[in-house]
Amino acid sequence: MNSLGQIEINLATNQQQVAWDEYVKQHKNATPYHMFAWGLAVEQAYQHKTYYLIATQQNTIVGVLPLVQFKKPFAKQQLCSLPFCDLGGVLADSKVIEQALLAEAGKWLMQNNQQYIDYRATEVNYDSAASEQIDLDNKKVRMLLQLPENSQALWDGFKSKLRSQIRKAEKNGLTAEISAASNKEQKFVDGFYQVISRNMRDLGSPVHSKAWFDSILNFYGENAVIALVYKDDIVVGAGIVLTCGNKACIPWASTVAEYNRLAPNMLLYWTLLQHVADNHIANFDFGRSTFNEGTYRFKAQWGAQAELLDWCQLNAQGQRINTETNATGKGKMRARVEDIWRKLPLAVTEAVGPKVRKYISL
Repeated sequence: MNSLGQIEINLATNQQQVAWDEYVKQHKNATPYHMFAWGLAVEQAYQHKTYYLIATQQNTIVGVLPLVQFKKPFAKQQLCSLPFCDLGGVLADSKVIEQALLAEAGKWLMQNNQQYIDYRATEVNYDSAASEQIDLDNKKVRMLLQLPENSQALWDGFKSKLRSQIRKAEKNGLTAEISAASNKEQKFVDGFYQVISRNMRDLGSPVHSKAWFDSILNFYGENAVIALVYKDDIVVGAGIVLTCGNKACIPWASTVAEYNRLAPNMLLYWTLLQHVADNHIANFDFGRSTFNEGTYRFKAQWGAQAELLDWCQLNAQGQRINTETNATGKGKMRARVEDIWRKLPLAVTEAVGPKVRKYISL
């Protein structure tokens, strides 16, 4: 335990999950990734230990810092806030509490002879007009959409071109369904995984284990839903949305490439947006994109605005020692590996991919 005046900082226990989540839900900078469930899923699926710090003052939570002790083969453990997602970082009532939480994390670094924390946060909000005047080329942003009071108001606010693209998917015979928040039928999990595992193989990237998604859905419970898009009886699109209070994010969404001409991605996103808008969600995070590239433009058409991601390394004193926001390029070796991976049988990538993916924190 560390005391700073009346502020106490301890490792959070599983018994504090409800209190942790209640604090997170009311914090303006929170994301669904800050929920206690993320750490539980990481531990269960990938056996990385969590280091979740909780600050209290007069028995009231005043700050949290979710960290994962990320262990790679033949390397020492390091801290990451947070792995496998876009954002983590401190949530606190004041700068003093934030600094105290980071100082406690810094002690872990010194005790374990580590130099830095992989720290993922955001920087500045940009509207679309400002984005044209600020050099964001090759930078990573997340795309945020402020939602109206219900899906009808959201639909009415779309441009006619966007509405016609959604209708195109329906005219092409595509249908969609969404899982009940309290009941994730196995068909939803299976359908989602068969789409994402194939898509990741085709992109040349190792896929998460099915156990990872099972853990996410198990621990997030009613704060997670899956949507599937069908062409007849074939699943051609799938996505998972996580919620936290009045915020939602979509960490995983995929479609089957040969059906993309039917616009399954339009129906998939509309189905999920419709669901969250009618369930008191005010802020929808479309996730990470490179500014002005294809996925950025896809998300921007829904009305989402860019917010610059600020990924950096913090030393034991909480000072920035490096920034990774602009690290978007691919080396020749990575390109070769991706090319080989795309050519492997799907069964091989599903078997081998998760063994690799658990050590990739992005």
